[in-house]
This record gives sequence, structure tokens and C-alpha cells, in this order.
Amino acid sequence: MRVKGKTRRLMSWGLCAAALVAAAAAPAGAATPHDRDRPGERPVWTLTDTGTDARFRGLAAVDRRTAWVAGSKGTVLRTVDGGRHWRDVSPAGAAQEALEFRDIEAFDARRAVALAIGEGEASRVLRTEDGGATWTESFRNTDARAFYDCLTFFDSRNGLAMSDPVDGKYRILSTGDGGRSWRVLPAAGMPAAQPGEAAFAASGQCLVSSGPRDVWLATGGAATARVLHSADRGLTWTATGATIPAGDPARGVFGLAFRDRHHGIAVGGDYRAGGPSPRAAAVSGDGGRTWRQSATPPTAYRSGVAWLPHGGSGALAVGPTGTDLTTDGGRTWRTVDTGSYDTVDCTADGGCWAAGEQGRVAHAGR
Repeated sequence: MRVKGKTRRLMSWGLCAAALVAAAAAPAGAATPHDRDRPGERPVWTLTDTGTDARFRGLAAVDRRTAWVAGSKGTVLRTVDGGRHWRDVSPAGAAQEALEFRDIEAFDARRAVALAIGEGEASRVLRTEDGGATWTESFRNTDARAFYDCLTFFDSRNGLAMSDPVDGKYRILSTGDGGRSWRVLPAAGMPAAQPGEAAFAASGQCLVSSGPRDVWLATGGAATARVLHSADRGLTWTATGATIPAGDPARGVFGLAFRDRHHGIAVGGDYRAGGPSPRAAAVSGDGGRTWRQSATPPTAYRSGVAWLPHGGSGALAVGPTGTDLTTDGGRTWRTVDTGSYDTVDCTADGGCWAAGEQGRVAHAGR
């Protein structure tokens, strides 16, 4: 979709999660995470100096030291020292063509796959094996009706990318060689799209996977926001209505996160500034077959969501007006930061990263 600009196990969670939980437990009226001028207060997110004003909606966190971001103006950056230094590893010519990178998936510090979005040939997939020193274009969309939004990988070889509906159904690309080559999957197993339905290229989380075969696709814009699920790597899908409101091109489910093949969180709302988003989060315990509205959802639109590692019930949701934390699996949320971010990702070693507008990239904890 064309988005404009388009105690809990603290030791095992690592320093970043400990800081976030501590922020959530702070009494009302306590300093917010960005009140850096107040002595004794530790910020939840620590902003890093990226040296750019690009907007980063694509984020791939490898570990606490290594992360990739991809965004506007053909920009891709990489850090290997926890954000102290960022290296511009943008593909040659991407800035001149003003490619809009909205998703990136990284396997380690050297290998990554990035998705540029847009109508027709603006939608492309590029791959690097040398830390971004060189990139190879492995897919360029030649169908003017297609508009690719997100990609995901099950492992270092098998992955999918998705386009908004073509001929009434979402189009799915598949790779079995780590993104070196792609093929369009048959549409026979894909349910029909609703009138006006599409996905949001807002955070790189409209298509997510968990385990070797399960993948979920988030939608909005139509009468009902839906989550589509495939248990066979995109060959066949089922669709379920979500509780997040839609009924408008700016509303729906913007981001998904599954900590395993059963437990998922959906976030979204209305992305327009000041637009009401009264039911901005939902949870599922059955692999997306059913969704329950969060009892206390975030108070505003959220575009990205990520589970905290190892804790089982902790997760973060981010958006232009702040970051929210849940410690009960998504049932209740509390704002812990008021900075603007579009996407968030956490790693198995306890690292959490967030990225967004004006070159903002941050990490939690050291």
C-alpha cells in the first residue's frame, strides 16, 4: 500500500529489556525516557548518530552489535559496533534513482536482502554477500499492476516477498537460494482480496514468519482488517478478520510479530497524524486463526512490533508518537518513550533496535 512518506526474567532478557521493564514500572509522573537532563534517569532508547536524514522503515537486527537499516533516498546503513558508527552501504545508483527501501532482512554482518517498493519497476530486491560493499539486483518487477510491500525469510535460504493484489489476489514471490533468484507462486491457494484491500509498507512487518514454514500477511484499507496465514511457505492461505479497525485506506493492521507458530501480536490503527486509533493492538494464541482486542491497547497508531527475547510475554510496539511495552503478552500496554519510530526489532542476545524518520536509529541498553 502507498503509505505517505508510504520480577520477569530480567537477566535472560538482557540490559535492554531490563531498562524497558523498569520504565514501565515507573510511577505516574516519573521522568520519561527522553528526559535526559534529569540526573539519575536512564533513557530507554539511546539514539545513535547515523549522519543522515533518511527515513528508515526497514530494520534488521542481527545481534546487540550488528544491525542494518534501509530507507528513503536509496539509503542502507550497517553497524557492527552497537551503533557507535554507521557505515553507508547503499547500493550504487540507488540514491540517484531515489529508491524507497522499506524492508531488509539480514542473516549476519555480511549477508542481507533489501526490498525497494513502488509501482512497476520501482519494486526491486537486492542482495549483498560482502557487508554492502556490492549489491546484486535479483528481482525487478515488470508488472505495472504490482506493488511490493514486504519480505521475510524462514532461514538463510528460503523466503517470500509479497505484492498488493494483482487480479484480485495478493502476489507472492518465493526464493530457495537466499534471495539470489525469485519466482511468482501460483495464486490458486490465495483467498480473494477485499475491495480496496492492500498491505502497508510502513515497517517491514506486513509479512512475517516464524519457524520453517509458517508465514502471516497483514492487511488494511478495506471494510475489515485481516491477517492471512500460510503453513506451507505461501502455497495456500487462510484469512481471518482482526479487531483493529479498517474501513479506510489509512487504517488497518500495519505490523505483525509471532514469537512462535501460535502466539502473535498485531498493531496498527490510522496512520494519519492525529487520526484516532482506539483499538491499535490485538493478540492471537492460535496462530492467527482468531484475534482478541488488547484490553488496554496503545493510545495511538503503531506501525511496528517485536517480542522481547526469552521472556515469553514481553513485547514492544512503536509509532510516530512513541513506544509502548507489554509484559503480559499484548493484553495491556504502557507508553515508555515518546520518540518517533516506525519499526523495531529485537535479537536473541537481548538487543533491541528501533528506527524511523530523520535518520533516527536507537538501541536499548548496552
